[in-house]
Amino acid sequence: MFPTLPQDQALLLLLNQDWRSPVLDLVLPLFSSRAILFALLAGLLVWRSALRGKGQALYFILLVLAMGVSDLATNQVKQAVGRLRPENIVGGTYHQQSGQWERLPADLTPDRERGSGFPSAHAANSAALALLAVLLWPRLRRGLWALPLLVGWSRVYLGKHFPTDVLAGWLLGLGIAWLFWLAWRAAAKRWCLDLRPEPEA
Repeated sequence: MFPTLPQDQALLLLLNQDWRSPVLDLVLPLFSSRAILFALLAGLLVWRSALRGKGQALYFILLVLAMGVSDLATNQVKQAVGRLRPENIVGGTYHQQSGQWERLPADLTPDRERGSGFPSAHAANSAALALLAVLLWPRLRRGLWALPLLVGWSRVYLGKHFPTDVLAGWLLGLGIAWLFWLAWRAAAKRWCLDLRPEPEA
């Protein structure tokens, strides 16, 4: 079984069991919704295209490709590692079932040997989106960095991941976004593309 460090377990209990409120119960699940993430992408596409023209659509193709590769990569690692999720093994974990909050019994006995907890695909995808979007549109750095933080928090709050699952997802997503950025710059230089990143000011 994938090892869980004491610090990892302690932070999970803090974020999932101790730091709870009715407001967080309503708000944080939204940041685990893929529909919300794609709605954000669609909003960005409309906004940036209105400001700087239809050529901005190429940036969004780049973003979607990076997120797709990030998702595929995390799924491959998940299958290889097989780490169980907190909602499968940690007694007292809060989680949602059919949209309703439930809590696992304190004396929970795990009933499976493998899972899909490591790394977090949500964390990886949001990190890839945030970094690549900031590199393409530097002005977005003032607020977009908060997206992967909120997504990661939501995954632990929902009992879907240990904090180290989220950290690994962030690192994987950032690495993939950086590779896409380097590939984009090389392609733009080679083919003399006139779609440069937006100036900061």
